[in-house]
Amino acid sequence: MTSTTSTPLSAAGRPQPSAARAGHRTRRRMRKDLLRSRIAAWSAVAVIGAFGLLPVYWLLATALSTPESTFQFPPKLIPTDLTLGNFTALAENDQLIKYMVNSLVVASVTAVLSVVVATYMGYSFSKFRYRGRRSLMHLVLASQMFPQALLLVTLYAVFSSFGMLNTYTALVLSFTTFTMPLCVWMLKGIFDTIPDALLEAAAIDGASRWRTLHSIVAPLAAPGMIAAGLFAFVRGWNDFIFALTLADKEKQTLPPGLVSTYIGEFQTAWPQLMAASLVVSVPVIVAFMFLQRYLVGGMTAGSVKS
Repeated sequence: MTSTTSTPLSAAGRPQPSAARAGHRTRRRMRKDLLRSRIAAWSAVAVIGAFGLLPVYWLLATALSTPESTFQFPPKLIPTDLTLGNFTALAENDQLIKYMVNSLVVASVTAVLSVVVATYMGYSFSKFRYRGRRSLMHLVLASQMFPQALLLVTLYAVFSSFGMLNTYTALVLSFTTFTMPLCVWMLKGIFDTIPDALLEAAAIDGASRWRTLHSIVAPLAAPGMIAAGLFAFVRGWNDFIFALTLADKEKQTLPPGLVSTYIGEFQTAWPQLMAASLVVSVPVIVAFMFLQRYLVGGMTAGSVKS
């Protein structure tokens, strides 16, 4: 026989006061634990947010400060002598405008070239089976293991022998060397999620493999292609060492251009440098704002294989 324990009931058939009080204490303890967990979570969010936004705030505060107030000690958390002269000086600097044009050209071409090549390679790795396919995939992945500076001397010698130094072509090809492998694997993961039955249906309807890729597969993989292109654009926009080594001042991009303009041997123009850094980050921020939904969709599209 099994014995069962029941809650003591009063004459009216209701739980006795002791049981009701125990249930009330349990619910109150649960509410307190939930409140503590929420406070802890929001506190962690506030700390992490402050850690991430403090450099941005300090960048803006320095950009709006005068050179004298920048070097005050102790530094002021909230600057009082505000000025827009650091920003107006940027518009009068023709060389900085040229650096920005160079960055736009090189980063845009790098993004387009990386996406085009990665689309064909990723589609080949995903939907075709041929000898050496897996070895090529591992070779593309292994290329990400080499430090970028390790290939700088080799690329410099190659571009020099072909007379390609101080050209947009040298910068684009060197940037694509490091953006394409990740783009290939991103797009391969997305192509893996496209069912083969869709391609077979297109073949039955008479579509060639070329037509299938461009008319059916590419539109479905558009979010991933945009995400890969945005990654390649940011990589080309932010590069420093290759743009400094492979190009002269006429073809240099913004990162080495800002260093050569505002950082000297004996002093650094911090307010002007911070203002320029804030301005040159605007195109990337705008691109992320407009392409955010495509970026999230493209980064997660290949995470689960259907």
